[in-house]
Amino acid sequence: MLRRSGRRIGLMGGSFNPAHTGHKKISDLALRLLGLDEVWWLVSPQNPLKPENGMAPFDERMRGAQKLAGRGRIKVSDFEARHNFRYTADTLKSLQKRHRNHRFVWIMGADNLEQLPRWRRWTEILATVPVAIFDRPRYSHKALAGRAAQRFASCRINHRARRTLADQPPPAWLFLWAAYDPASASAIRAEKSGRANSTDGPDDV
Repeated sequence: MLRRSGRRIGLMGGSFNPAHTGHKKISDLALRLLGLDEVWWLVSPQNPLKPENGMAPFDERMRGAQKLAGRGRIKVSDFEARHNFRYTADTLKSLQKRHRNHRFVWIMGADNLEQLPRWRRWTEILATVPVAIFDRPRYSHKALAGRAAQRFASCRINHRARRTLADQPPPAWLFLWAAYDPASASAIRAEKSGRANSTDGPDDV
């Protein structure tokens, strides 16, 4: 049975190291395509699958995310840091308990779908909230043939029903072949590092 009360909230987790136009574009697409009221960026204190080396301070990542998000329907949250959560499964269960009237949708890229089985208690994530997965070239076809997609193949809904995703009882997920933004945090960090180490001119970072 579909749920139709409460606000529709998209959740996007990550290090945001740094926040970039790819995060913003996917959030804007999710708001429009999924009929969401807001998207919350959950800035992680430390992603367990990423090395601490090269990770900017949490406050710096929060400020960068807030600046990029602006004052619209994208909200930046330090929820995981305040409650000392490191794993998405814990975050989602806590948010559901605290906001029982909201309908949450987890938003992620195809690269994360591919590596989802490496996440702690990953099957609980799909059992807790519906999931929207956005195309990322070089990852999408492999991700759709991967372990997570195959295990939950029967729970995939047609993209034409995308505006009902927030109403679906989990597990439920869909894949969106949406416009892609090539920006990535790793490329931005590499570019900054290259400029910082350049001897051709002053450091402008």
